[in-house]
Amino acid sequence: MRTAFLLAAMGAALALSGCGDKGANGGAGNSATPSGSPVAAVAAPAGTSWSETIAASPEGGFVMGNPNAKLKLIEYASYTCPHCKEFAEHADEPLRKYVDTGKVSYEFRNFVRDPLDITAALIARCGGKDPFFPLSHQVFGNQDAMFQKIQSVGDKGYQDAMKLPPQQRFARLAELAGLIDFAKTRGIPEAQARTCLANFKEAETLAAGNDAGVKKYGIEGTPTLILNEKKLENANTWPLLETALKAAGA
Repeated sequence: MRTAFLLAAMGAALALSGCGDKGANGGAGNSATPSGSPVAAVAAPAGTSWSETIAASPEGGFVMGNPNAKLKLIEYASYTCPHCKEFAEHADEPLRKYVDTGKVSYEFRNFVRDPLDITAALIARCGGKDPFFPLSHQVFGNQDAMFQKIQSVGDKGYQDAMKLPPQQRFARLAELAGLIDFAKTRGIPEAQARTCLANFKEAETLAAGNDAGVKKYGIEGTPTLILNEKKLENANTWPLLETALKAAGA
């Protein structure tokens, strides 16, 4: 998927293409489920927990957990994908428990499907690495409200926002979708949120991350899960992912 396409003006109706069906990731790439002997637990440094150990990755994601975990899980997800929202609702708490064992690390990479998705991603990433995961989870929880607000302005309001200069369009989309107020009530001052939304270079980087994911893993839909560099087929619900983690030794 080309960067230019993602940053072009799009209609207010949010198509669900690219949002995977339950239990099916699809696409090309290495789809074998990793399997192996049980992995030993690793204690976090004193006074810390692995699920609160967060780092930015070179690929532009955020990683939770033991940096030397034997099992490295990556999720490519979209904030405008209902299946991603459902996965987040069911996987967040139990996945953290696996991360806290030190056996599994978990990296979230944005796979942006449309300008509203980019807008939400800029908000979720605005506080940096430490608040990213709880804020990201809340962005998913706010998905229905975001859709309702953006759809209420109609196609003209959306298209008018997309005609603005690059440094203004995502702030306008955030206003229409209620994301400025969303950020403010979660500890991100309005001025900081608007600075993040004006960072068009970051928006381009997010869109370019799609190209990298497609090229490396053959990603076609979201959520897509990668375990130790192998794309998992039929594993994008929590029960199916947990089965894959256990088979890999978690």
